[in-house]
Amino acid sequence: MKKNLQVFRYVFLDFIAASMAWGLFYIFRKKFLELPSLQGGLNLFFDYKFTTGLIAIPLFWLLFYAMTGFYKDIYRKSRLKELFQTLLTTLIGVILLFFALLLDDEIISYKKYYTSFFALFTLHFFITFSFRFVLTTSTNKKIKQRKLGFRTIIIGSNERAVNVYNEIEKTPTGWGHKIVGFVHVNGKNGNGNGLGEHLNNLGHADDVARLCEEHAIEEVIIAIESSEHPIIEKIIDILEGSNVLVKIIPDMYDILSGQVKMTSIFGTPLIEINREIMPAWQKSLKRILDIVISFLVLTIFSPLFLLIAFIVKISSEGPVIFRQERIGRYGKPFTIYKFRSMVDGAETSGPLLSSIDDDRITRFGRFMRRIRLDEMPQFYNVLMGDMSLVG
Repeated sequence: MKKNLQVFRYVFLDFIAASMAWGLFYIFRKKFLELPSLQGGLNLFFDYKFTTGLIAIPLFWLLFYAMTGFYKDIYRKSRLKELFQTLLTTLIGVILLFFALLLDDEIISYKKYYTSFFALFTLHFFITFSFRFVLTTSTNKKIKQRKLGFRTIIIGSNERAVNVYNEIEKTPTGWGHKIVGFVHVNGKNGNGNGLGEHLNNLGHADDVARLCEEHAIEEVIIAIESSEHPIIEKIIDILEGSNVLVKIIPDMYDILSGQVKMTSIFGTPLIEINREIMPAWQKSLKRILDIVISFLVLTIFSPLFLLIAFIVKISSEGPVIFRQERIGRYGKPFTIYKFRSMVDGAETSGPLLSSIDDDRITRFGRFMRRIRLDEMPQFYNVLMGDMSLVG
């Protein structure tokens, strides 16, 4: 699916909705809420506050929506969930705007503050949700008509896998699965059960991570027998760190005990494996904290950085900054930065673990390591998103 295009649609409509709501609220406030002395000869449409607000306020809303994770997982949206999410974000956003911009308005009575708050909340919520409702309804309709779908593979080649495939294909309305092929386990290739007649055998389950990357897979449905359950944990571990959504056919015991949250394809229940511990808004807030704290440290302690760099340079030959490739999230490599605490060329033959009495460590390097000064440049890695602050 063209996720970037879909995100652009939501961003564009949210911007238009926020501009319309603020424009209507601005006119309403000038005409009915502010003191009469402020109304004489005021040109509502060419006032600089009006035109500035039409741009600045929508940008605030877009940033706020992004922080709360609204533009993440853009195709998997429920209109009911979207209703409550829009209601909550509108309430919080209007409160912020009210205290930041509206509380100092010159009005006839303090009761007008309540009117002002309710008017902005009502306008923004109904216009924003109306646009979102139309777009989400249109997207869901295309998914049900099978015009849109998530590229999916089935892991398994037995009777369960065949049943899942048949359920997906025979449903009158689509559930967003565009089956690309299947992956076999335990040497079974699906030909005996007839699955191979309908789908391509992409390979073995051990190669599922590579296959998902090669075929741009967005969802995986694990459909294996009870005797093959140890493979489930292995597959989940392999896909850990990827953006692939994993669904599993649960055991009857799991269903009856209420231990799982399920979706279903007609008669086939599916467990959705959610590996995200933090909600989207918490992840966004965490990233903002990473950026703010890293920027402050790099700015405030810049004199200390220069002093350390000077001492490192004069105390031993070699570069001031030590660079080394590390593996980050989703297996993406990045370059880590540290103040050099060892002699130049200490790891020419490859990375080696150091000890307390390692003679490769310089005298000043030993001091830096004791109080972790050598790791200060890693705040740049945090600022760039390669690393995150922990603890």
